[in-house]
Amino acid sequence: MPTIHPTAIIDPGSQIADTAQIGPYCVIGPDVVIGEHTVLQDHVSIAKLTTIGEGNTFYPYSVIGTDPQDLKFRGERSTCIIGDHNIIREHVTIHRGTANGGGVTTIGSRNMVMVAAHIAHDCMLEDDIIIANQVMLAGHVRVECGANIGGGAGLHHFATVGTCAFVGGLARISKDVPPFMIVEGNPAEVRAVNTIAMNRHGYSPEHIDAIKQAFKLLFRENDAPMAEKLAELRRRFDDVPAVNKLCHSLSASASGVYGRSREIDRADDKWKHRESVSAVSAQ
Repeated sequence: MPTIHPTAIIDPGSQIADTAQIGPYCVIGPDVVIGEHTVLQDHVSIAKLTTIGEGNTFYPYSVIGTDPQDLKFRGERSTCIIGDHNIIREHVTIHRGTANGGGVTTIGSRNMVMVAAHIAHDCMLEDDIIIANQVMLAGHVRVECGANIGGGAGLHHFATVGTCAFVGGLARISKDVPPFMIVEGNPAEVRAVNTIAMNRHGYSPEHIDAIKQAFKLLFRENDAPMAEKLAELRRRFDDVPAVNKLCHSLSASASGVYGRSREIDRADDKWKHRESVSAVSAQ
């Protein structure tokens, strides 16, 4: 049987694994699943429709699985899914998805989300991510594996932070952050290669050197259009997956809206909404 403090309030429709620990004054709502060895320390709220994997730790006053802060939300069924071995610190808020965003907010595994960070509706976080204190992720943001976001940074709706990227503290992210890069400022600009993250995640010295050469060509030399630079990099480093990933990310951002590749999803939603309104008006 799970260890449940007598002051905890648990909806009978929830499922708590036998090795889970539920601390004092926690509140667990309906349709919540909590996996093995997950710990809710005290005063943690898991609102509803949330699935949590194994070995996670939730610190006091974290609030998970509440309704999205989106005026288009009309109470439709939406969920929050959290993987394994995440650390969710005090006062973190994670909201469920919306119908416009696929209906689910997803957190992967082995992530650390520090004090008072906010993860909005329909965000997609992969694995091995660090999100520092008071970071603000707007709706539909995607953060890829190994990224690190400094304290107080604010990310615009539909922005993507690439693999092993680093976002400096208090940065304003209004467009996609390329993988393997360090960005800082307001608005943020690419400053350097995040060699520390690449080393930590097992990239070879040869591939790190290739990314350094790509950085120099893309962000320090202004003698050719970006499309020509990307084509040259693909020719020179066709056997280096990291360089190909960087080139794909930059191409996708350029093909998106306002430098955000995922912004196309919003444009499609607006078009569908206009079509729906027109159809109703014509009846």
